[in-house]
Amino acid sequence: MERTEEITARALSLVGQDRYRLVMMVSKRAEQLSNGAEPLIKADKNKQKFTDIALLEIAEGKIRLESITDL
Repeated sequence: MERTEEITARALSLVGQDRYRLVMMVSKRAEQLSNGAEPLIKADKNKQKFTDIALLEIAEGKIRLESITDL
């Protein structure tokens, strides 16, 4: 299993090393997941935190800034 630091580093590389942008993206996506959106990766919403799922989705390139509205 990949460590959180490694996942975060991959996600940061996809958002131009902009930590603020990454935090906003994770926050918005976690909110979408908590409101019923289905994960875009293999994840168990009952066992994993929404923020962890969101971060992994971003790190895997499943979520882009353009796909999250109202940032």
